[in-house]
Amino acid sequence: MRKIKLVEVRSEIAAGTRGASLGIDALKIASLDKKSNFFSRFDPINVPDANSYLWKGNKHSYAKYIDGVYQILKNVYSTIELLRMEKKFPIILAGDHSTAAGTIMGIKSANPEKRLGVIWIDAHADLHTPYTTPSGNMHGMPLAMCLQEDNKDCQINEIPDETIQYWEKIKKIGGDFPKMNAKDIVFITVRDTEEPEDHLIQKYGIKNFKTEEVRSLGVPEVARQALEVLKDCEQIYISFDVDSLDSSISVGTGTPVANGLTVEEAIELNTTLIKDKRVCCWEIVEVNPTLDTENLMAENAFDILEATTKSLVDNF
Repeated sequence: MRKIKLVEVRSEIAAGTRGASLGIDALKIASLDKKSNFFSRFDPINVPDANSYLWKGNKHSYAKYIDGVYQILKNVYSTIELLRMEKKFPIILAGDHSTAAGTIMGIKSANPEKRLGVIWIDAHADLHTPYTTPSGNMHGMPLAMCLQEDNKDCQINEIPDETIQYWEKIKKIGGDFPKMNAKDIVFITVRDTEEPEDHLIQKYGIKNFKTEEVRSLGVPEVARQALEVLKDCEQIYISFDVDSLDSSISVGTGTPVANGLTVEEAIELNTTLIKDKRVCCWEIVEVNPTLDTENLMAENAFDILEATTKSLVDNF
């Protein structure tokens, strides 16, 4: 059986709204409401966050709190690197999606010779850079960090030197090279992108299974095709952002988008994908209970977490 290690990352420093750091505890409350023993079965690691930077004020308009983001990414990177070197399977509960960059950097550093594929189940492409971002929120940048992509072809922002220095340091966490090939990224339900991100998706030919394809082809076929795109990869990492769910469901997240997955589709998708023997890490992010008085988002997210973990355990 896979040696599962639960990893808790209570970071919200890179999100546009506050509250994602509370998502993990909202999942735990949901598990109690559902009378599940899930959290008593795992001894979690808690990665130190850098949320204290929020009190210091932001000095970087086009990469908000990048000094703090650098710190949390280093913390996540070193944690995941060690777990993968110990052959553990990290299941990561995280706040804002920027920390996924640290996860990818850690996976790659533990096995630098292995080709890494990424399945990104999300409403957003998260391919922005400080040069292209319309918001400055760094949870929209983790894939660009790992690709060492500046996308200056689409530059709209003039970046101060201090911001550039942090950005360059972030891109080199875990080694000064791209952590994966752009063509080894598969998007599922990405549907809210800006022109600079569309430029990179087209430039690199990144496959995106739209929600309509999930419906027309069916979840098992989308999962099969997604894994086929990554047939030459020896390791696969799956990152599930709850805003991939339809906005009628994903009220408890910072950036809900219409025309997303149902909870049932998300469960079927994740439980199917995680059966592939190359999958080495799975992550769920961006639950924000401050936006959801009923904790419904966390309850749905917990159902996905529990079902996916069960599928992993049952298939190894």
